[in-house]
Amino acid sequence: MEWVEFVGYGMALVIGAILGLLGGGGSVLIMPVLVYLFNILPAEATAYSLFVVGCGALMGTFSSLKRNQVDWKTGGLFALPSMFAVYTVQRWGLPAIPETWTMAQFEMSKDTLIMATFAFMMIAAAYSMLNRQTALKPKSFGNGLWCIIAAEGLVVGTITGFVGAGGGFLIVPVLVVLLGMSMEIAVGTSLMIISIKSLVGFFGSLGNGAEVDWMLILPFMALTVVGTLVGTLMRNHVKGATLKRIFGWFILLMGVVILLTESN
Repeated sequence: MEWVEFVGYGMALVIGAILGLLGGGGSVLIMPVLVYLFNILPAEATAYSLFVVGCGALMGTFSSLKRNQVDWKTGGLFALPSMFAVYTVQRWGLPAIPETWTMAQFEMSKDTLIMATFAFMMIAAAYSMLNRQTALKPKSFGNGLWCIIAAEGLVVGTITGFVGAGGGFLIVPVLVVLLGMSMEIAVGTSLMIISIKSLVGFFGSLGNGAEVDWMLILPFMALTVVGTLVGTLMRNHVKGATLKRIFGWFILLMGVVILLTESN
């Protein structure tokens, strides 16, 4: 095993801790780690990422349930359409994308398209978190809000299936900024949503014939789960406002790094 792989497995613990602490964000590291440290193609790494994120988030959900930090009603409305979208994209959408995109004199590979989209979504989510200075009042489920939540789940699920991340970097901002949910509840609810749709998306990729290197991914997943459990314990000792700022700056930094890497 080369030293870069040791670093990669070490990052699994960090990824899990961030996932458990912030309800997302850690999963955005999985794609860069798999692609840049383990030399896995982005299209294949999406399936690996969904499996690792789903297992880690599932353990984090159980831990959050013990602290009553999961909003099942909102989470369920978000998860169902999101689950459908991520399965569809992994099963049929991603394989249908051409390996090379050509427009005028500009050419982009499928892998670059995936990573660039990933980075732009991270930067947009970071902006929404850092730009909101005052908390919104929680909304009720009246006036068709459930339709809005379901539509948001469908959009986030589509993006998640395309880039292979759990989507917490998109889910948490939606729950906090648009629905006025507290950061602590948003984190637990995000983990629940991520666990459901990520594992469903993974099975969608298997149905498409994706090959999985279990000798690589199972140890990575186990370390991520351990890190997630540690992160959920750390969450009780950090204020919600602080979590929100950490989350925003973290995904902003990662988005910029990925863009710079892909532009070279």
